[in-house]
Amino acid sequence: MRFRITSLRHIKSHVCFGFFTRICSHSSFPLRLVSHGDTRFFAHPPCPAPSLPVNTDDIKACIPHRDPFLWLDEVTEITENHIVARKLLAANLPVFQGHYPSYPVFPGVLQCEACFQAGAVLISKLVPTGSNEVPVVTRLNNVQFRRMIRPGETIELNVELTERVANAFYLKGKCSVDGKVTARLEFVCTAAAVTDAP
Repeated sequence: MRFRITSLRHIKSHVCFGFFTRICSHSSFPLRLVSHGDTRFFAHPPCPAPSLPVNTDDIKACIPHRDPFLWLDEVTEITENHIVARKLLAANLPVFQGHYPSYPVFPGVLQCEACFQAGAVLISKLVPTGSNEVPVVTRLNNVQFRRMIRPGETIELNVELTERVANAFYLKGKCSVDGKVTARLEFVCTAAAVTDAP
């Protein structure tokens, strides 16, 4: 089986090891360390098709997010590089009490967060990580908001993995309601080790 690297992104050797040396022993597919000058990174074959989480309990098994900051109700489609998820925005959600009391609107930043969480579910099905790591966003680009979202509407999140370089996952997301796009964004996720508070 051949390996393919699409980009280097100048990721140094120490960035690669913490995350991937842990997953090598858990992954169902081989990883190969590749060197390019002073940069070292892992190449990998295509991941097997992941199983489909269908409800909130399954989603909670994939990512550490919990109420009142879990913005996914169900996952309706998932492949090795794409996920579709949904969330019903009930009128009694606390966020609508403050944003805004006289005209409740779902914040654009939470549309982004919902896409981040969908991306985290996708990544968790591709690469099993240790329990001492959580997904974090390291970059957010080209964000566009197209339409306001009101209480009672259901958002659909489409997130696609466009590139993977070492422990960095490059994704693009789309949030929509009734087939109409409300937000588009591009972002990068990685895994961060959990440390005890001082």
